[in-house]
Amino acid sequence: MSTDETPPSRAGRARRDKRADVRRNEQKLLDAAAAVFVRAGIDAPVREIAAESGLGMGTIYRHFPTRADLVVAVFRHQLDALAAVADLPPAADTPDEVLRLWVHRFADFLVTKHGLAEALHSDQAGFEALHAEFVERLLPVLDQLLKASAAAGRTRADVRAYDFMLAIGNLCIGVETFPDYQARRMIDLLLAGLLQPAPAPTTGGDLT
Repeated sequence: MSTDETPPSRAGRARRDKRADVRRNEQKLLDAAAAVFVRAGIDAPVREIAAESGLGMGTIYRHFPTRADLVVAVFRHQLDALAAVADLPPAADTPDEVLRLWVHRFADFLVTKHGLAEALHSDQAGFEALHAEFVERLLPVLDQLLKASAAAGRTRADVRAYDFMLAIGNLCIGVETFPDYQARRMIDLLLAGLLQPAPAPTTGGDLT
């Protein structure tokens, strides 16, 4: 029985399939860990991440031997997703809604960042480098979203991206202090303050 595929080519395809499977599992783990960190903090039990991902704890430890490895990987995973918004085609949502959704995801990202220093322990230089990277990559994205929303007449045009990023960060700090603190509610109040007032309705016809 003949075949067009030689054993070496089958082995190569098997290796590619295995690598793809490993990447898929890693993405599932990072998505699950990010969700758990937002919900329960970076000290959440590994078994909770395993349950969220549907993968075994052994798989988690093979990918990320230490909690610091996992926290840094989640940080970079979230950072990549937030930065990728700049390369996506225009969404069907209005520009202010796109801005709101991005800001909510950014707030979730800050939960991981707040735990990053603790996870890295004494690696202050490593933490500062990651912090500088996130500002460098995300500030232009936020600036782009703010300008798009302002150009559409949805939000004010006098808001600096850096000021707005600092405001979001400050609103997220309370999560670590107050158990019932709802950062997203506070952020929505901030976003509401950016909205342009709706134009006054015009009267139909001349009454004079």
